Amino acid sequence: MSTSYTVLCHPRCSTCKKALAWLDEHDIEYTWRSIIEENPTTDELSQWTAESNLSIRRFFNTSGMAYRSAHIKDQLDDWEKNLSAEQVRAQAVELLATDGMLCKRPLLIDAQGHFVAVGFKESEWQAALL
Repeated sequence: MSTSYTVLCHPRCSTCKKALAWLDEHDIEYTWRSIIEENPTTDELSQWTAESNLSIRRFFNTSGMAYRSAHIKDQLDDWEKNLSAEQVRAQAVELLATDGMLCKRPLLIDAQGHFVAVGFKESEWQAALL
């Protein structure tokens, strides 16, 4: 039985293009979704961050202009000093849901939202998907 995935990408992102080519090359079924036009919701991000067991910081596009111009690293640092881990995650999810450009991409999610890959690292995707 094959699993279907959703890939959240930016149309002009070279890493996203590499990830999509890799999925095509390995005949992995997916639905493409624009991270700009249909950015992740707070509900989706809440589920994905919890399922991934990754640091919330991994979900941020730290090299993006939106991240840098809004000084999000400083916000995260401040939250981590003053809030519980659960509160930090909730605040970060709310922030990520405001702008798809803040999210690390691509995001690869299985149909149930239980498998979450953030960014494209071929070796990680190969180990998880093949």
